[in-house]
Amino acid sequence: MDAASLPLPATPAERRIPGNKGIWVGIYCELTEFALMFIVYFIARAHHPEAFRAGPQQLSALAGVTNTLIMLTSSYFVARALLAMRQDHARRCLCWLGAALLTGLGYPLVKYFELRWNVAHGLSGNGEVFQMTYYYLTFNHLVHVSWGLLGMLWVMLRTAMGAYSSRDHAGLEAFACYWHATDLIWLMIFPLFYVLH
Repeated sequence: MDAASLPLPATPAERRIPGNKGIWVGIYCELTEFALMFIVYFIARAHHPEAFRAGPQQLSALAGVTNTLIMLTSSYFVARALLAMRQDHARRCLCWLGAALLTGLGYPLVKYFELRWNVAHGLSGNGEVFQMTYYYLTFNHLVHVSWGLLGMLWVMLRTAMGAYSSRDHAGLEAFACYWHATDLIWLMIFPLFYVLH
């Protein structure tokens, strides 16, 4: 094998992180926050196994599954939007972002009806350890989803104004990283509360 046939080392552009450093600081803070909450979850579960075994039966599995589908679908639409921008199809990108926003808005809507269902079935967060852990984690996740929806509106506005192109779309990429991280956290919350007995 001669030197000419050896693969060239990756250029700095190929090794760059997606988005920007600022969003990754935010994502690491978000992941650290939820990691601490998951530690609390497992400590509470170890000390109150019966409450956590019975817990998922108290929740609306339909709401949990629906929000999982919403998060996955919205993340898919965001990925398609990013791909469209990388191909310089700004209008198509905006359409995908609109679909992601409409889908993503379903998350707080489902959470609202789920909360009403919970209260009607006695899950008011009245100090029972499973309920308190559930509300604390899922409310914090709802806050992060709400920030993500506001971020989505911002990148939609920037896209409509022509601020992104195939060569310069770091802001859109940064938002996509945040949205996927928020999706990933839900994919950890869902089985812990709605599935695991």
